[in-house]
Amino acid sequence: MTTWNLNGMKHHVLICNGSSCNKKGGEEVTVALRDEITKQGLDQTIHTTRTRCNGRCKDACVAIVYPEGAWYSVPDEQIARSIVTEHLRDGVPLQQHLIYEYSEEVLHSAGSTERVRGIEKDKKKETV
Repeated sequence: MTTWNLNGMKHHVLICNGSSCNKKGGEEVTVALRDEITKQGLDQTIHTTRTRCNGRCKDACVAIVYPEGAWYSVPDEQIARSIVTEHLRDGVPLQQHLIYEYSEEVLHSAGSTERVRGIEKDKKKETV
């Protein structure tokens, strides 16, 4: 397994390659993101990692940009390329494709309220 030297990275992009995302073009989105990073000459500052399910299957394909913590719904290769150009290179998030973003140190819903809310995390019940 390759161990990358991540010194100097400005962004880490986690690209979901779980089954739902792959059924909706996850491989193509992954290739487009990586290709655009190379075309823009950003290989030395942006690292990508394929992940398994990130739990937002209804928003497939999903890409998460760190350190911002911006969660994107990436429906096609063109949006993937726009994320590289607009967000990663120019620092301007694509608001219309954001699912979640950090604000005041808390992750919260972004963009349209039409997004599927998803299930709530189970809260452990305290027993007395």
